[in-house]
Amino acid sequence: MLNKLHIATYNIHKGFSSFNQRLIVHEQRDCLRDLNADIVFLQEVVGHHAKHAARFNDWPDSSQHEFLADSVWPQSIYGKNAIYESGHHGNAILSRYPIVSWENEDISAHRFESRGLLHCEIRIPEWQENLHCICVHLGLFKKGRHTQLKALKKRIKKLVPPHAPLVIAGDFNDWREMTGPMLANALGLTEVFEFTHGRAARSFPSALPILRLDRIYVRGFHIENTCVHHGHPWSKTSDHAALSTNVIRR
Repeated sequence: MLNKLHIATYNIHKGFSSFNQRLIVHEQRDCLRDLNADIVFLQEVVGHHAKHAARFNDWPDSSQHEFLADSVWPQSIYGKNAIYESGHHGNAILSRYPIVSWENEDISAHRFESRGLLHCEIRIPEWQENLHCICVHLGLFKKGRHTQLKALKKRIKKLVPPHAPLVIAGDFNDWREMTGPMLANALGLTEVFEFTHGRAARSFPSALPILRLDRIYVRGFHIENTCVHHGHPWSKTSDHAALSTNVIRR
């Protein structure tokens, strides 16, 4: 019976390197393939951008989540959040296993930041219950994040059975490390790096991580190990480091 999962989260910065110097989505795909995770949570994923497609000869023909998933992750979903004249971007989840249902909930706190909760259920072979996954990218301002965390807690209490396995991952913009008391304690979640290292991981900027912005929360798993993917080549493929963990189903 399959009981171990390799999970990763990565803010891909819309497929561009730090400071938007060059298109890097092809290198991002190579890095993610090398990471070889079972489920990947992605933020700042471009679904469509007419101006970029016209400007860059190697701009992918498909949406970025489909391009990154390619043949490695047969299942992928995309939640459109920010919509503008030339296109849109949002969150995505890539999976080796069947995604049986999904929904993107708008949790925008104000009109200047469009945010969403991308929630799906994944069928893992021989598991009695589906795995619930929620990909998040919270706002830059404390008040907005507080409202968004309340929406996240409400959604979990309403739609995720207490005994069902759950993973929440993404960019929480939580440099003051306030998420734990507001989220983990209320829902019985464990942040994987807090479990292995005592604190959330330093993930930004990727060249020399200082701020602890990204998180992976789990419920119903034993955490085996964790890793921050920074330095070469990751520092050239986004302004965020990727995070990953191996977890074992209890």
